[in-house]
Amino acid sequence: MKPDTTAPLTFGMLLFDEVEVLDLGGPFEVFSTAGRLARTEDGRPLLRVLTVAATGRPVRARGGLRIVADHTLDEDPPFDVLVVPGGVTTAVETDPEVLDWLSRRRKTSALTFSICTGAFLLAAVGALDGRPATTHWEDQEELARRWPDVRLRTDVRWVDDGDLVTSAGISAGIDASLYIVGRIFGERLARRTARQMDYAWTAEGGAEDGGSGRP
Repeated sequence: MKPDTTAPLTFGMLLFDEVEVLDLGGPFEVFSTAGRLARTEDGRPLLRVLTVAATGRPVRARGGLRIVADHTLDEDPPFDVLVVPGGVTTAVETDPEVLDWLSRRRKTSALTFSICTGAFLLAAVGALDGRPATTHWEDQEELARRWPDVRLRTDVRWVDDGDLVTSAGISAGIDASLYIVGRIFGERLARRTARQMDYAWTAEGGAEDGGSGRP
């Protein structure tokens, strides 16, 4: 499918307390760098990222990094791709406002992408039921125990199931993000992005179960 170059593709990334810094920073860097390298027909970045959190207060990521999101859940900004990073998800898994928002926005997003234990949040809203998915190696046993309907993959760095991409832990999120850029806009842009980031990326390491082209 030929990519649409007339409007930016927007990635909406959920932030929460104890989010893993590289889970959000790695994909953010990939998508924003690709947006600097590729432009729409009227000169705008072809990819853009916005961040969303439950409230307007700063989110405290793992290690103490404080981040202010671009939008709150109440503002509910439009975007095309839902990005769910991982981290310590214990508290946010029981936040009904966040879970309601995730449940709704994953249905309205053309593509949903989780990194690491972000898969736990998708599993909590039933988005992984009956579907192949992966997460950080350290958390795979827990994911399988708590949500036995998930078709857990333990041997790959990411899983592409059409409108759903899940990745393994932390740095695997960078690999999967580059894969998503390549899937939507072509491998040439993915490799240019990796080169710009000085990142040794290989397109191998994932499992493709469906979907190609711009979501």
